[in-house]
Amino acid sequence: MSSHLAKSARTDRGVLLLYWLASALFVAYLCIAVALPVVPVFVTARLGYGNGWAGAAVGIAFASTILTRGMAGRIADAQGSRRCMVLGLLAYSVAGLVCGGAGWPGWSAPAAYAVLLAGRLLLGLGESLATVGLIAWCFGVTGPQRSGLVFAVVGMALYAALAAGSPAGVALFEWVGFAGTMAVCAILPLVALVMVLPVAAVPVVSGERLPFWRIVSRIWQPGMALTLQGVGYAAIGSFMTLMFLSRGWPYAGLGLTCFGGAFVLVRVLAGSLPDRVGSIPVALASMAVEGMGQFLLWQAPNPAVALAGAVLTGLGCSLMFPAMGREVVRRTPAHLRGTAAGGLAMFQDLALGATGPVTGVIADRLGYGTVFLAGGLAAGLSLLVVISIARGDPRPAA
Repeated sequence: MSSHLAKSARTDRGVLLLYWLASALFVAYLCIAVALPVVPVFVTARLGYGNGWAGAAVGIAFASTILTRGMAGRIADAQGSRRCMVLGLLAYSVAGLVCGGAGWPGWSAPAAYAVLLAGRLLLGLGESLATVGLIAWCFGVTGPQRSGLVFAVVGMALYAALAAGSPAGVALFEWVGFAGTMAVCAILPLVALVMVLPVAAVPVVSGERLPFWRIVSRIWQPGMALTLQGVGYAAIGSFMTLMFLSRGWPYAGLGLTCFGGAFVLVRVLAGSLPDRVGSIPVALASMAVEGMGQFLLWQAPNPAVALAGAVLTGLGCSLMFPAMGREVVRRTPAHLRGTAAGGLAMFQDLALGATGPVTGVIADRLGYGTVFLAGGLAAGLSLLVVISIARGDPRPAA
């Protein structure tokens, strides 16, 4: 009995630490969310460049994140997850200072833009280090049996920061200008750093270190399922508002609200479901629901049906990352799980980065509704990938 109580106490403490560390990530990630609406305005209004240059300044941070996921995973596995996250938070802070330096009035427009790009590249590196380090750290404090919950809670922290940070960024920009906003972005990660420093590091697990792409070859099926799932989310974020406006429908801004509300609701009420019933059943149900939501959007005759499609898509998307994350942990040895988490996040980054341009071409040629047909077909393909995972069912790694 005493052994059971001690184990239960350790589990409860691990879950509490998970939520505390995720709260720190929420604070830190605000620096990314706050900057998102501000950078394009600075590039176009202050520097006088076009929308393409503004988009490049925003997107280069995400490209940097994709390219550094593997490096972040190796640091987390070999040098410690706590160290990896701390380095990420410091990179966040320095990135805010560098981006703020682009607002110095003495710069020419090209020089200011170059400084801004340097800061955005550093921000992408910080994103890799902070999130991969945090996920690996949380694996250590909760144990692999809670891996689905780890991915669910971390995802909630990131999406909550995006929801809160964008309007805050607009307000800050109007109040203190670009340099002041970037100064806030430099301070927020330091607040997060103060939050995480008292938490003890988890031991580094020894074992053979494999090249990043060798690890990716182990997890490509869950990663591909996640990539295909991300098409629906990216389609709603990029084109749902435009579809409403093109058809003269009201409530154009409610699409993301409906999607996000359903997404967060499922994470809050059922975030541990992949750990309790298994990753495959959750993934199969998730993709079936997301596919229905996307097909509803494709055929929507009025805004009510379209908003119902957004809700279904949010319900379906919500647990796919935790489910596939648990599958990745199941097939990856403990000393490689930080790198594996970075690889899985890279698949999601690729989905969010590639869907916009590809579906944009589809929308230009075939209309906005066809974008959601593509999202529904992608969800169907993801369902087939999950079925293939279930049939292969590789044994858990040692």
